[in-house]
Amino acid sequence: MSVLPVRFSTYALSIAGLLISLIGLAFDGLWWIGVGVFAALVTLGTFDLLQRKRTVSRNYPILAHMRYLLESIGPEFRQYFIEADTDQVPFSREQRNLVYRRAKNDVDKKPFGSLHDMNAPGYEWMSPSLAPVHITDQNFRIVIGENRVQPYSASVVNISAMSFGALSPNALSALNEGARNGGFYHTTGEGAISPYHLRGGDLVWQLGSGYFGCRRDDGGFDPEKFRRNAQRDEVKMIEIKLSQGAKPGHGGILPAAKVTREIAVTRGVPAGKDVVSPSCHSTFSTPREMIGFIQTLRELSGGKPVGIKLAIGHPWEWFAMVKAMREEGDHPDYIVVDGGQGGTGAAPLEFINRLGMPLDDALNLVHNTLIGAGLREQIRIGASGKIITAFDICRTMAIGADWVNMARGFMFSLGCIQAQSCHNDRCPSGVATQDPLRGKRLDITDKSERVENFHTNTLHALREMLEAAGLQHPGELGPEHIIRRLDNGSARPYISLLNRLKPNELLEGGATDHPIYREFWEMATADSFSAPSEIVKLRASKLV
Repeated sequence: MSVLPVRFSTYALSIAGLLISLIGLAFDGLWWIGVGVFAALVTLGTFDLLQRKRTVSRNYPILAHMRYLLESIGPEFRQYFIEADTDQVPFSREQRNLVYRRAKNDVDKKPFGSLHDMNAPGYEWMSPSLAPVHITDQNFRIVIGENRVQPYSASVVNISAMSFGALSPNALSALNEGARNGGFYHTTGEGAISPYHLRGGDLVWQLGSGYFGCRRDDGGFDPEKFRRNAQRDEVKMIEIKLSQGAKPGHGGILPAAKVTREIAVTRGVPAGKDVVSPSCHSTFSTPREMIGFIQTLRELSGGKPVGIKLAIGHPWEWFAMVKAMREEGDHPDYIVVDGGQGGTGAAPLEFINRLGMPLDDALNLVHNTLIGAGLREQIRIGASGKIITAFDICRTMAIGADWVNMARGFMFSLGCIQAQSCHNDRCPSGVATQDPLRGKRLDITDKSERVENFHTNTLHALREMLEAAGLQHPGELGPEHIIRRLDNGSARPYISLLNRLKPNELLEGGATDHPIYREFWEMATADSFSAPSEIVKLRASKLV
């Protein structure tokens, strides 16, 4: 590079100071002080550049140690002046430290009791058993598409969707190698299958509205390109992304400056030109057509499981999809429910804070609807949205998920420090950046081990929680196992809070005691995602 990055300036000034001090030493012996100081700084900076454990140090030689110093006194400083370890902004220090420790195989135990107020409204816990069990195998798995030609046995914890273009090549490579070594899957994100996804880990190829990796020149879907990629051995499942929690209903744009030749080749787009992802798919416009597209993808892939990912919005749209599944006699093999808590994708503040149904509500709606429509046993459900700990996994599966995906948790395992610079290409840890000087300093071998460790140690914690609850597999978790403190101070299990439908209740004209189904189920039609006529009439009038 012709211009030295500003973040290397301290290192460069230290070298200059050392040279000046050495020259000065020839004239005055007091210059030995400068020689000693600058030699120590140059040694430290050189070590930072050559070591492979800390990406932040490689990107910010010498300067990074100021961060580590401040971090080391952070708990004491915050204890008196700023925040508690449990403040989630968006992830608390307690959560981040847990991931860091598990990723490094450090001790993750804590002394002196919980920092949480167990009497506060919203506090939740899991019920232990007086008859705990012993589990010999913590490799918990779930079969998806068991009646298809190529079913897939997935881990109950996997890597959620993060595209090449959002994450650096080294970050993706480390994630994929960690998934390979740990026996879990890695979702590609809608940015297509890049070379960095092909390091031996199982893949779920996510297909967004831009159809990257199987795209015609006009932006439409190319069946032959899809077939070639979908039949790769690494690709275990196909996932149609309808919407995501970070920005539901919002098409993405990759500016021309970021569309490098490598990204262009991966996505199948022209280099150096803006790449716009439409807000919706062009291959289907109705729920029935969506089922037809699922069937097409399943056939082209050679019988691999095909699913959908969505953030729940208008309930009648979701109900219309379920009605199409019933009437067409086919369905996705799985559904990933993405919570409105957002994720790694940068989005407008209003989208992040106020658009989309939170995970618990969305997951309950999807799970409940499939039960009432007689489809739950045929369709698996995954869930993603701010899941970090083994308890997060337990409560999510107790509400209705069969497995979970994590994005930010695995980013922390790579060394993410929650700098929230994912969108400006200045990620200090080399994770969410396309700056080669930053990204290449993330050591693939070291970080892939941390990814694997985080997965293994999280499953270990999950196993211990299940053992304490007297359960053999997370699939046995139900709403009776999770207790929630209410605003009035009382505590109730989820089983008395969720108001479940009975099997086939929607098909038998029931659900009259469930307001959301009573209001919208009959309105929905498999022929359209559009608002029912009753809703359109309401929109035209304020007399409601």
